[in-house]
Amino acid sequence: MLDIQPSGQACGATVTGIDFSGEIDATTLQSVRRAWLEHHVLAFPEQQLSDADLERISRYFGALGEEPFFGTIDGSDHVVELSRLADEKAPLFAENWHSDWSFLPQPPIGTLLYSLVIPPVGGHTGFVNQQKALAEMPMTLRQRLEGKRALHSAAAAYAPEGMYGDKETESDRSMKITFSDKAKEIYPHPFIFTHPESGVDTLLGCIGYICGVEGMSEEEALPLLFELYEWQTREEFQYTHDWQRDMLVIWDNRSVLHRAYGGYEGYDRILHRTTIAPDESRFLAPSI
Repeated sequence: MLDIQPSGQACGATVTGIDFSGEIDATTLQSVRRAWLEHHVLAFPEQQLSDADLERISRYFGALGEEPFFGTIDGSDHVVELSRLADEKAPLFAENWHSDWSFLPQPPIGTLLYSLVIPPVGGHTGFVNQQKALAEMPMTLRQRLEGKRALHSAAAAYAPEGMYGDKETESDRSMKITFSDKAKEIYPHPFIFTHPESGVDTLLGCIGYICGVEGMSEEEALPLLFELYEWQTREEFQYTHDWQRDMLVIWDNRSVLHRAYGGYEGYDRILHRTTIAPDESRFLAPSI
């Protein structure tokens, strides 16, 4: 029987009583999905999983998503290794708040992350609840966002001149990160949209992958984007996840931002990841 223990923070819950190494029945999956929509981030400890299991589990929630700027592990087109080794000197990866691949025409609805090697200190993942942030947002700020579309792009990160671009070619980073001019493509998405499954209004993305506002000059847009960022990442909307080895975490990319924390210098940290794309033949897909 599923046991769901909320984190006591702004989102997140730990779920026991389920073994993802085998097939999961439809009734249990429905319960897990309801909990996912309610808590946004679910952690399943003590799971013994292969990469094939990760792909199968991802399909329970939707379709396997693309990884536009990551190299996948050998033998899979979808599983990515997020690694940082004890002696790496490259800057910490993904330490800024973001929503995974929000710059795609159809962003992933979720992300699945499984821990293989966890350091004894540090290495937490932060999440911030964008439904709560919107619900408590001052009306003056919300009115400035209503009906507007944010311009999303990966250029700042994955263009040749971006953070993970050409200048990193000689770095000692263990992750397989790629870069290209394709990162300069721009796709608009509403700042505010209604979650297609829960029916709750939510925010998508933040400055970083958001490079502007449709119909606004840069001088007009940047103050709005920074004001939004300051609000949507406030501490009272956050949940900090503490990892264990063999833990599976699934989050709703439509309702949370996330970021990586360091603090584990001198130790390895290795996790495997998939993203979950919408699959309209099985579940409702986001209309963003």
